[in-house]
Amino acid sequence: MTREFRIGMVGYKFMGKAHSHAFRDLPFFFDSEAVPVLTAIAGRDESAVREAARRFGFASYETDWRRLVERDDIDVVDIVTPNNMHAEIAVAAAKAGKHVICEKPLAMSVEQAEQMLEAVQSSGVRALICHNYRFAPAVQYAKRLIADGRLGRIYHVRAQYLQDWVMDPHFPLVWRMQKSVTGSGALGDIGAHIVDLARFLVGEITDLTATLETFIGERPLAEPMGNQTKGLVDVDDAVAWLAHFEQGALGVFEATRFAGGNRNGNRFEINGEKGSIRWDLENMNLLQVYLAEDEPGLQGFRTINCTEPHHPFADRYWPPGHIIGYEHTFLNLFAAFFQSLVDETDCRPDFRDGLQNQRVLEAIEKSAEQRRWMDVSREGTGNPATGGEC
Repeated sequence: MTREFRIGMVGYKFMGKAHSHAFRDLPFFFDSEAVPVLTAIAGRDESAVREAARRFGFASYETDWRRLVERDDIDVVDIVTPNNMHAEIAVAAAKAGKHVICEKPLAMSVEQAEQMLEAVQSSGVRALICHNYRFAPAVQYAKRLIADGRLGRIYHVRAQYLQDWVMDPHFPLVWRMQKSVTGSGALGDIGAHIVDLARFLVGEITDLTATLETFIGERPLAEPMGNQTKGLVDVDDAVAWLAHFEQGALGVFEATRFAGGNRNGNRFEINGEKGSIRWDLENMNLLQVYLAEDEPGLQGFRTINCTEPHHPFADRYWPPGHIIGYEHTFLNLFAAFFQSLVDETDCRPDFRDGLQNQRVLEAIEKSAEQRRWMDVSREGTGNPATGGEC
């Protein structure tokens, strides 16, 4: 017996397209009791949101997100807006009794994230933050290897998220470069992902030291205002930090939009006493694994194509070796979330994870500002080692 969940989406651009695609394909790939129904989409530009509704397959649209949240025919509110709108929409949706899906980073501040978590907990609804990279089959398999002790004690975590899309100084001042809208730059945009992956795979970060850098301080305005043709970039272009993990590992992290030739280089390597693993989003089906127990002469990294039926989620798609793509990480994430709504169970990453990620991001900013090591607070996050598969 199937159960429908009526979706109300706020926002309709890049992430709106990715989420809508996953909602539409979910019943095709997953034989699930939960079926998402694209009911309404909201945006301020009526002609643009009308066209988005048509293209993405939503039955209706609104030009005010508040009307969408208030509708009786919406069960789940999906937030794919700029970051400065996340908190207000999520709190309103929770108070209206709607389950919530929210893009990352969860909020503009730890205080906002705490308010969002309090709202969903008080209302008894469930909330998901879209750290979709947890749900690549190769990442899930890496998690299994670590949890099963195949790598032994973890010594090192090194992670990078490298992009290059804003290196041209003539690239306009988009919202992702304005602190009042986005909160932080490369840190919150892509650094948040490697924070979440590290927490998912290894555990909590206890303390860190960081530096932030803005390479181009002014950029052309997309729409000049009188004689003003340039505006201030008041967020970071790049960030680097060192961290300690609760279980004793040392972490080295880097996120930048100024790494020429790297279109979307989300990568990690984890080294343990018994072996190591490597992963790169741009080759997302492949996991490189080194096991010290291999006999001499055969030791070295082997490449595993994580498309076999025993690799998490891989059995939902194609025969072995027929690779999947970026969009399927959202399918896997949402499949787990909607099934958790049916089963009334927890699904991670949730707003607890979003809040803890926000605490790490805030500690990074404070460390860079004060030029010292910072402790990362932790209150009731639960065990991230249990999350990611719901």
